[in-house]
Amino acid sequence: MHLTFLGATRTVTGSKFLVETEERKILVDCGLFQGLKELRLRNRAPFPLNPADIDAVVLTHAHLDHSGYLPLLMRNGFAGPVHCTESTADTCGILLPDSGHLQEEEAERANRFGYSKHKPALPLYTRADAEASLQSFATAGFEQDVDLGGDLSIRFDYAGHILGAAIVTLRHRDLTVVFSGDLGRPADPMLFPPARIRHADYLLVESTYGDRDHVDGDPANRLADIINRTVRRGGTVIIPANAVGRSQLVMHYMHRLRATGAIPDLPVFLDSPMAANATTLFVRHHLDHKLDERQSEEVFGATRIVNSVEESKAIDASDLPKVVISASGMVEGGRVLHHLKRFGGDRRNTILFVGYQAAGTRGSALIGGSRELRIHGETVAIEAEVAVLDGLSAHADYPEILDWLGHFEAGPRRTFIVHGEPAAAEALHNRIRGRLRWECEVPGFRQKARLEPAA
Repeated sequence: MHLTFLGATRTVTGSKFLVETEERKILVDCGLFQGLKELRLRNRAPFPLNPADIDAVVLTHAHLDHSGYLPLLMRNGFAGPVHCTESTADTCGILLPDSGHLQEEEAERANRFGYSKHKPALPLYTRADAEASLQSFATAGFEQDVDLGGDLSIRFDYAGHILGAAIVTLRHRDLTVVFSGDLGRPADPMLFPPARIRHADYLLVESTYGDRDHVDGDPANRLADIINRTVRRGGTVIIPANAVGRSQLVMHYMHRLRATGAIPDLPVFLDSPMAANATTLFVRHHLDHKLDERQSEEVFGATRIVNSVEESKAIDASDLPKVVISASGMVEGGRVLHHLKRFGGDRRNTILFVGYQAAGTRGSALIGGSRELRIHGETVAIEAEVAVLDGLSAHADYPEILDWLGHFEAGPRRTFIVHGEPAAAEALHNRIRGRLRWECEVPGFRQKARLEPAA
């Protein structure tokens, strides 16, 4: 068996891992590169093999850096099944068409205002491409074996992180390869903790927070502090949040804080049609998380869902204190850009980040101290407070990753550190070698490894 790393190497995005046996070619994850321009350009580069030669795709979860390349892969010839959990398939049904729509919008805007060097600017793929790709999804339950043919099978186990996210165990005869996907927090208030995996001959483990220990303490208290000090200034809190996962967790905490009187009963808006649609999935798939159907309806019903553009504009017309949760989480698109243009220049307001910000994104720039953003071809000055709440992260930190690894009965023959910026990946590499004494490495882009069965 051979394994080729086609993404998520020394970066957190573009997750793609090609598994090749004598009879099958399987792509585990099919994500978009995001952030730095040099990474985004990889999305438009020729795929390193003919997509028609790939027999199947397996998704760990629905986030675009794991699924967002699928419409292009299919448009270029891939015709096999896409295996994932049911929750992931339903979430991709929201995320992928929206991704195509946003790319079409951005291309149209770039052509209208002339701020792209491409004449004309073209979307990577369209909404129609994305909708067509959804016809190939094949779903399976957690803890269920799926036969891929050619002596290959897979199994999905809970990963936490977002609704439907899975750890993928791939077996080929006597060889076992485990893909951690993105590991969630063991004490997440909504999602089940990552399943304990006991054995792998080879392991790919994420390292998004491989160099960080999330701040101890209840994030609800810190969230309340940020909201209360902003309200005292007469300001608005803008929370860029991924439509799937972080938005729903923030809604959960906001419901809890208002119910206990920890914050004023101020308006809380969810201004993301995609996030609103994703929220309904938590009710539909309530067996895949900790909240039952009644609790889900109560928690998510406490937030004002914004659907129309007119309703979104009305938020910007008011100076009254409020909380606005809006995608995208890394401030790379969506309605949050309009809210930042409106509220970012007022020091009474707060921009609160609750998730990981990849290098090269607007969110990363703000956290790094930038006080100017380029939005829709304009330079926007930022005077608002910029706050970060790591405790709401969807990713395990390095102590939690090491704890998860500690449940393996024996060390894998080799562990590959993926899905992390260089410093984070190297830090986790050193910690695994130092604490667990495992053989591990940080692979490079397009590196190929031979995975040998046990002697």
